[in-house]
Amino acid sequence: MTHRNDNNNAFLLHLSAFFGYIFPFGAVVGPLVIWEMNKRKSDFIDRNGKEAINFNLSYLLYTFVLGLSIVPFVIRTVMNDLHHLDLFGMISVGSIIAVLAIVKFVLIIIAASKANQGEVYNYPLTIKFIK
Repeated sequence: MTHRNDNNNAFLLHLSAFFGYIFPFGAVVGPLVIWEMNKRKSDFIDRNGKEAINFNLSYLLYTFVLGLSIVPFVIRTVMNDLHHLDLFGMISVGSIIAVLAIVKFVLIIIAASKANQGEVYNYPLTIKFIK
């Protein structure tokens, strides 16, 4: 494999996280499939794949936890009365999830760009599930 081919594969590996907008868990499955097919061919692809998978798993965990934090507001609304919606709490958590989605989008673009230039991008606030 040529160096340029490795950069292109790593670039596509990061961009494959956008499958998450089409398929459930696609943000994890897309990079995982590309990484698994190419990790033995290149150390560069292996390192980029681990970064992409760890980031997308971390993002999935963060989103799940934030989603769970909406549950108390929904329960409070149902228990009290539907006329007294706790919109402030639900909108606040929903806004945080929306900001997180925008940050994820931007970070994927940055990582893909860096990979295309031959660099490994270390995503911020990522839990290292795969070392």
